[in-house]
Amino acid sequence: MSPKKGCIAVVPVGNVPEAALRTVVAQILVHFNLPADILSPLENPEYAFDMRRRQYNAATIIKTFESMPFREYGKVLAILNVDIFIPIFTHVLGEAQEGGRYALASMFRLRKGPDGYSPSMSNILERLAKVALHELGHLFEVVHCADDKCIMHFSGNLQDLDAINLNFCSYCLRYLSESIQKDLKRYGNPGNDRRL
Repeated sequence: MSPKKGCIAVVPVGNVPEAALRTVVAQILVHFNLPADILSPLENPEYAFDMRRRQYNAATIIKTFESMPFREYGKVLAILNVDIFIPIFTHVLGEAQEGGRYALASMFRLRKGPDGYSPSMSNILERLAKVALHELGHLFEVVHCADDKCIMHFSGNLQDLDAINLNFCSYCLRYLSESIQKDLKRYGNPGNDRRL
């Protein structure tokens, strides 16, 4: 069994700042207690561009990722800088396969603020970390949370995203910890002996 099955792959897609990738990797280690590798960047997903909507279809991107050679990683998180959607919403900040292997987090809308202000880079990176951890939570079967301060609370807009904390509530953290432990038993521990 590959020693990286318990490791998360972070894949930049298109032009993604190095600081964004490093922030996400650091937050994965803090909140999931799992190592993460930054992989080589992929091209922008032009195959998923919807001409009518002028956005990129998140489901198409995830479907394409399923055919890519990420076999040595248990979970894969793509960080994008394009506007993504799923058909039932005008846009999404991220998307994940519930209990699956693939998730997306987009920086595209995180660079905007109410009333046209431009948020600071630290604010953008905090937003990205929240989206990334939320989507990874879904990969570990954690569902949306009713606690409006929990990172697993549904955030449909930037005001909601800014209002949540960069933490899991105690209930979601317990569920996440149990799910990670099940994964580690199934795939093996990638050299990280610490436990949640």
